[in-house]
Amino acid sequence: MTAFEFLDYAGTAVFAISGALAAINKRFDLFGILILAAVTAIGGGTLRDVLIGRTPVGWMQNLEYVYIIFGATIITILFGNYFNHLRKTLFLFDSIGLALFTITGVELGLQFGLHPVVCVLLGTMTAAFGGVIRDTLSNEIPLIFKKEIYASISIIGGALFLLLTQFELKSNLIYIIISITVVTLRVFAVRFGWHLPKLSKVD
Repeated sequence: MTAFEFLDYAGTAVFAISGALAAINKRFDLFGILILAAVTAIGGGTLRDVLIGRTPVGWMQNLEYVYIIFGATIITILFGNYFNHLRKTLFLFDSIGLALFTITGVELGLQFGLHPVVCVLLGTMTAAFGGVIRDTLSNEIPLIFKKEIYASISIIGGALFLLLTQFELKSNLIYIIISITVVTLRVFAVRFGWHLPKLSKVD
């Protein structure tokens, strides 16, 4: 298994857990928990693959993604009650997923020879869109539309990824740096209330 595949699988697992936790928190039934876990885990990647013409999309070509989602959902259902502070746990897994899918989205864009700006956008889309679907189905305002910076952190992570590829650094080291950077920025953003400026309401 390559480092890229590991990150993609890990991102799928943590976002599936994030979706399952959100569903449990909303008191969804078992089928609803599985659906929310799945769309959170593969929603962004599916949109990315469709846009770049990578079809059938990744999870249709490799059923390991389906197994990972199912396994992560079962584990969350069985042990969800043992997670202390469910909201904090959801936040942690969401932040990790944001980091991992930012990396895989940008990396895949580079493999397809796309413009660096497009690669960053693909990374952001991969990382954030599954969460948009999760929050929408959970009747919540998606995080990327709230005052907390979310997608912006993914953009920063993607841009830093492209910058570091210009140096002679090993891929694994770059992955670690980006993951730590994105998760740290996400924690700081929530802890210190960082947000983008909002326009005044139009009368």
